[in-house]
Amino acid sequence: MTTATALRMLDLSRLEAAPLHSEPFEYLTVADFLQPDCKAAIIKDFPAIDRHGSFPLSTVQPGVAFMQLVDELLGKEFQTVVGKKFSLDLSQYPTMVTVRGQCARSDGGIHPDSKDKVITVLLYLNPDWDNSGGRLRILRSKKLDDFAAEVPPTMGSLLIFRRCDYSWHGHLPCEGKRMSLQMNWVKSDRYMRKEQFRHQVSSLFKRLSGQKIYRE
Repeated sequence: MTTATALRMLDLSRLEAAPLHSEPFEYLTVADFLQPDCKAAIIKDFPAIDRHGSFPLSTVQPGVAFMQLVDELLGKEFQTVVGKKFSLDLSQYPTMVTVRGQCARSDGGIHPDSKDKVITVLLYLNPDWDNSGGRLRILRSKKLDDFAAEVPPTMGSLLIFRRCDYSWHGHLPCEGKRMSLQMNWVKSDRYMRKEQFRHQVSSLFKRLSGQKIYRE
């Protein structure tokens, strides 16, 4: 069994064939990274999220199919292909997974990601997308209209990039349902635990106060 056929949900052959762009920073995109026969089950088992923001898996209740997707992303096969693309030994780094189900108009602010992140993986899971906002832009500068690529958050759209001081990204405002899964290889377990705690406190605060707190 080859790497490309060992998984039920991820189409690693598409990832292996995707070109790695070096400008404005290292990134790659795959338009349809998921096998067709798993998409409906993933959508059905996506955790119910009625607030905007990022949520650790421990704070939501995903179904079986969604957790199988997470398991495949955390698996050795995916790690190996991504590591080869970016010339990194990713086995030395812990991983962190968060999910987003809703978007607020305050979301999408331009940022490069935390310095503690090594590689960011964004997998979008919306059945369709006709909104001009909410399409993540790979930016050449801190200007939202100065972009090298735009990724629609449609089902199976994949973006992977190496974090650096100028890995600027963001999107035009949108509001409403916007489902995505984010996975990061991070520099330390300490950072991962700190982020999980921060997300949990932020989630509790938003439930109690109704305030909107942005974090990509």
